[in-house]
Amino acid sequence: MSAPHAATPYAREAAVALEAVRRAGHLCRSVQDGLDPGVLQKQDRSPVTVADFGSQALVCRMLAEAFPDDPVIGEENADALRQPDQAALLEQVTGHVRAQHPDVDAATVCDWIDRGGRREGAPRFWTLDPIDGTKGFLRGEHYAVALALIVDGAPVVAALACPNLGPAMDADRGDGTVFTAVRGDGTRRWTLTGGDGAPARVSDLARTSGLRFCQSVEAAHSSHDDAARIAERLGVTAPGVKVDSQVKYGTVARGDADAYLRLPKTLEYREKIWDHAAGALVVEEAGGRVSDIAGRPLDFGRGYQLEGNLGVIVTNGHLHQDVLAAVKALGIPGSA
Repeated sequence: MSAPHAATPYAREAAVALEAVRRAGHLCRSVQDGLDPGVLQKQDRSPVTVADFGSQALVCRMLAEAFPDDPVIGEENADALRQPDQAALLEQVTGHVRAQHPDVDAATVCDWIDRGGRREGAPRFWTLDPIDGTKGFLRGEHYAVALALIVDGAPVVAALACPNLGPAMDADRGDGTVFTAVRGDGTRRWTLTGGDGAPARVSDLARTSGLRFCQSVEAAHSSHDDAARIAERLGVTAPGVKVDSQVKYGTVARGDADAYLRLPKTLEYREKIWDHAAGALVVEEAGGRVSDIAGRPLDFGRGYQLEGNLGVIVTNGHLHQDVLAAVKALGIPGSA
């Protein structure tokens, strides 16, 4: 098995990140494969909560061992799990983590999780979304484990595990897909199970009429009405691709789709850094471009939110100016 990005200054970080999201991806698969088919109707979020905490525990444990001085910024900490009325949930989380660490106890699992609960930045830090796409997870569909190393406000290493993404959009999930990227060294795609990586490249499409948009399944995450207006203005006729989570970044990075829009529903909303850091680097190093809706680069150095940006536009690069022009021409708030 080849090492990821071995000739770069971040070779060790890339190798640890790849192994960490692979391990987390296996845990998440195990939980998802055991879902009750009626879990969505029951509005029971406990399975995704188990996977969320278990994934974070595994990733943060590896980061703590390899890079003990690096903080990890993320959404979760273990405070809720430590409550007496959550003992059953904690035992489920611990049980899944024990599949990879047989001797671990519940207190240690909580300590691992807590390493990912910081909100303050630093010159160098990791940001983690242990399960991006919780509703997709509960539907038995797409979700991602997203990990990125930020140095001086920019992602320099990314690992994005997409456990249900097969070798093609219409293929069975097989061994899943993992993307890694290092700034200046391109993007590679792997499977959850190992093997050698292969380069990932965006599409070479340069005509807007053939553009394939990738959209969120959940309308709450982005303005689908504005996206439809943009597609109409660009003369888009190709059917779009609907998937959950940062898997959308992966589809653009390997050419399954040509663009992804995250259009804000309000001018006040700011994206969380863990929802975009890994995916943004994966697309950029595959030859694409990522900006906010005004064309500004994303700034990951201002805390746990993208305080200096509004919305996100992701393209194969060739079509970026066309999409930005359409956004501005339609007067999408914040694009001027």
